[in-house]
Amino acid sequence: MSDKADLRALSDLATPWSVRVVVTLGVAEHMAAGITKIDELARKADCDAESLARVLRHLVDKGLFQEPAKGEFTLNEAARGLLQPRVRGGLDLDGSAGRLAGAWSGLLTAVRTGRPSYETVFGRPWWEDLEANPEIAASYDALMGRQGRGVPDPAILVDDDWEDVRHVVDVGGGTGAMLAEILRAHPGVRGTLVDLPRTVARSGEVFESAGVADRATVSAQSFLDPLPPGADVYLLASVLLDWPDDQATTLLTRCAEAAAPNNGRVVVVGGVSPGGAPSRGALLLMVMTGGKTRNLDQFRDLAAKAGLTVTAAGDGPSGRFIVESRPT
Repeated sequence: MSDKADLRALSDLATPWSVRVVVTLGVAEHMAAGITKIDELARKADCDAESLARVLRHLVDKGLFQEPAKGEFTLNEAARGLLQPRVRGGLDLDGSAGRLAGAWSGLLTAVRTGRPSYETVFGRPWWEDLEANPEIAASYDALMGRQGRGVPDPAILVDDDWEDVRHVVDVGGGTGAMLAEILRAHPGVRGTLVDLPRTVARSGEVFESAGVADRATVSAQSFLDPLPPGADVYLLASVLLDWPDDQATTLLTRCAEAAAPNNGRVVVVGGVSPGGAPSRGALLLMVMTGGKTRNLDQFRDLAAKAGLTVTAAGDGPSGRFIVESRPT
């Protein structure tokens, strides 16, 4: 690894904000529709032409978009990536992505205090802010679901062994995109989606379009409360990493309690890395919720506190690291 770093590039704020502004204004979509003159682009985007031109020229200098003639801007290969729904959803400042971008201004507070700073920036903790702003919550659900991430991978078990699985509870499963794909892949399996009422309310369309509505039920609740008991698998897909240790232990405890009657499995996909190497990244989680990624050794300790024993761990078919536990 090189020990050289471009400090100006590393500390640049203009470029990431410029990218988010043009995404929010739909500039790439307008260009794809054949609108390339700056005055017409600005009219379509409902913004100031001179200011938009400054932003676009900055991005052209960075290799995003091109200016073949003065005052005319077009897509290049890099800019066409902005047309992808998952990319747009992650950069649109008018939705939850705008909240997440703004949360970075609290990084100093998070480092100084060891606590999430989202509440300092926006006046409420992250989850409460979503509850108070339904439009932002809806954009976050879209970002987390099929629209933002594509078709989920239903291979959630280490050895892909479904012989004894008849019922899966997707804990914190959002609008049900993952559970729908699991049920599609396994016609003999029933599923229960657990998430907050505002979120599961949008799951009906997901299950209907997947053709699994007759095998899917919902439990509209906090997943920190007691969970529907007696299922064979309790799935935590990219959920555990959203929470600091105290709440993560509570969540795992709820899964252990619910899995105990049937000696079910608690399956964690995402947020745990192999072995004992220090986890990396997840800085946004530190700012947003206080959550974090964990290595397998750290997860074993957390699971033990929750009454679980790790029984299997390994990469799934798509390369995601999966951890399975059972009640102690």
